[in-house]
Amino acid sequence: MTAHPIGNLDVRLMRTLLILLTECSVSKTADILGQAQPTISLTLKRLREIFDDPLLVRSGNSLVPTERGMDLRVAMEEILGRIDTHLARRTNFNPASSTREFHIVTTNCLGTVFLPPLIGQISSVAPKVSLDVSPIPEHEDLLSGLSDGSIDAVIGNWPRPPEHLRMVSILTTDIVCLVRPSHPFTRRTDRIRMDEYLLEKHLSPTSRRHAHLSPIDGRLIELGLTRQISATVPEYAIAPYILAQSNLLFTTGRHFAEQVAQSFPFAVLDAPEELGKMHFYLLWHERNHHSSDQIWLRDMIKKVAASMRSLDGITLPPLPGTYTVPSLQVNDALAPRRAI
Repeated sequence: MTAHPIGNLDVRLMRTLLILLTECSVSKTADILGQAQPTISLTLKRLREIFDDPLLVRSGNSLVPTERGMDLRVAMEEILGRIDTHLARRTNFNPASSTREFHIVTTNCLGTVFLPPLIGQISSVAPKVSLDVSPIPEHEDLLSGLSDGSIDAVIGNWPRPPEHLRMVSILTTDIVCLVRPSHPFTRRTDRIRMDEYLLEKHLSPTSRRHAHLSPIDGRLIELGLTRQISATVPEYAIAPYILAQSNLLFTTGRHFAEQVAQSFPFAVLDAPEELGKMHFYLLWHERNHHSSDQIWLRDMIKKVAASMRSLDGITLPPLPGTYTVPSLQVNDALAPRRAI
């Protein structure tokens, strides 16, 4: 009886395969594994023979996974995650004495609302623990970071989160629009209609090339609609300052909008009903599911999210400082600015 080629696949080959399919580069894989590039090239050749598939093919100046390669990447992440989980040495996590550094990536619309209480809670019970919080990276970097352990947890609000990751919903909020005092919508009390919404010009925190990942534009795409985005910004914190000097609409979650409106003279208006609500969820990799330190981190994130849900309708602390409205008249250009 002839042995099936798949029987030659060991854990070492599986790990090499995962890195190859994640990095899409023989040289990068060689650097990560500390091996010579020709060795990795021979390994790729052997893997192609085992699976009877090219796995990686040339596209311009780069390599991309084949359909079989993409399926195998998901399978390898799951298989190796389970192996790491069951074979890793189990230890109890003690937050009071731990010097662990956690790496979290998060959508930046929660920055001023969610991160202060999260960091405050963690520092109070785990004074030696440190947090490295950064914006959500490109999709491939996100998946590779979760699979190799360089990212511990993700807080996202995409319309469709990756299905192969562990996930729990942590927060749901109304979607609202912010406008400056001189905007025609300022004095209205009714909800903005979708036809009105699409006629307006908008400010967005999401690049146009990633519109499908935006909870607003992703939903509009599902509805077969498109809004007029006049400007995009890389950071949520910039948005209020741009909004104060333009008649653009800024669409966001109610938690952030209400906080901004305490420091800026903005009107907060209900967004079109068709946009639904904004959902935030916590994501993590299977490899970290049973780790005691990871369980603790996820519990802390869920605890802060629960406290935010219980505070719905209660005024959050305002952003630092107040905004000064620039004079709009040429002959007043040198006049002192009035603080709001």
